[in-house]
Amino acid sequence: MTKMSTATLHWGAFTEARFLREIWQRKPLLLRQAFPGFKPLLSRAQLFALAGQDDVESRLLQRAGRRWQLDHGPFSRKQLPPVEQRNWTLLVQGVNLHVDAAGDLLRQFRFIPDARLDDLMISWASEGGGVGPHQDAYDVFLLQAAGRRRWRIGPVEDATLQPGKPVKLLAKFTPEEDLILEPGDMLYLPPGWGHDGIAASGDCMTYSVGFRAPPQGELLKEVLWQLAEAQQGGAIYRDPPLRSGASPALLPAAMVRFAREAFSRLKPDAAMFENVLGLYLTTPKPQVWFESVETPAATLRRACRQTGCRLNRRSKMLYTAQALFLNGEAVEAALASSALLRQLADQQNLSAAQVQTATSAELAALADWCAIGWLQPGCSAESLPW
Repeated sequence: MTKMSTATLHWGAFTEARFLREIWQRKPLLLRQAFPGFKPLLSRAQLFALAGQDDVESRLLQRAGRRWQLDHGPFSRKQLPPVEQRNWTLLVQGVNLHVDAAGDLLRQFRFIPDARLDDLMISWASEGGGVGPHQDAYDVFLLQAAGRRRWRIGPVEDATLQPGKPVKLLAKFTPEEDLILEPGDMLYLPPGWGHDGIAASGDCMTYSVGFRAPPQGELLKEVLWQLAEAQQGGAIYRDPPLRSGASPALLPAAMVRFAREAFSRLKPDAAMFENVLGLYLTTPKPQVWFESVETPAATLRRACRQTGCRLNRRSKMLYTAQALFLNGEAVEAALASSALLRQLADQQNLSAAQVQTATSAELAALADWCAIGWLQPGCSAESLPW
């Protein structure tokens, strides 16, 4: 599963600039043959095998009349229904974390900032299969990879959910459009837009490109956690003069004032919020792991100079004017403003010529990241040079 994707997004009458100006987060758009002649990156058998791995997030959704059943993977092939059985769907999340070609396809959508780009999900559905009428809180591109899928879409006027279902299904959904997507066609939907996709004329495979949209409360929790960490070792609460009383369970007012005063001293600035977001948005998901190598550092440095290097497909790298983040860690201050490392973040690889301009500190960082698996020598998914 290491072949590279050669798929290129075609906008037709649109351009990236026009799409962002007129469509993004405003209204749906159907792009016929957005990827002309598109071929699935994985066969059905390969997708089923991927759903059987412990480090892959997968779900199985089955429908029988009005009854829905949801199960979570990993799944052995025997645990999946026969492909001839109607009305079931296998959803495999984060395929770009495991398949280079999926990561290449995801890069076609980097006209949206990396901080927003999430993952590539592949759904395989038997005839009649789907996940029911629903809405997402994030933007999504739905690329038809194989077979035909019927999409009914429309604005959601009533977000009430069907009770007692294992998935969030809209109780009242009135679609405005009825579309059939063929391989290579792609549908964009903004957040909150209702949609119901069903495999038509046999089984089908659909690729979903999703985007992160963290709620303010979740981000606030991360900010407060970071601020609290920075306050470790502060003043310890001391009681004022105490008097004996008949209410031992009463929370002392002095302790409340102590906590309130500690909170009032928190003065997060823009750099603090940037740091929190950088760490939060680059932190790998729980099922993501990296494989370290025992290759000597000198060999890794030489390999990077000779062949260039590229980010591991699981790595996430972002930067701000002041800081640089990789996989949930802030790069040391001395390298935070490195133009070369920012090129690595933007390009997701460095050529041999670019690496040869690296300072000793930059080259050491590249070798260290190669050793822990965050980075790999070579600008492509070809075999490593040793």
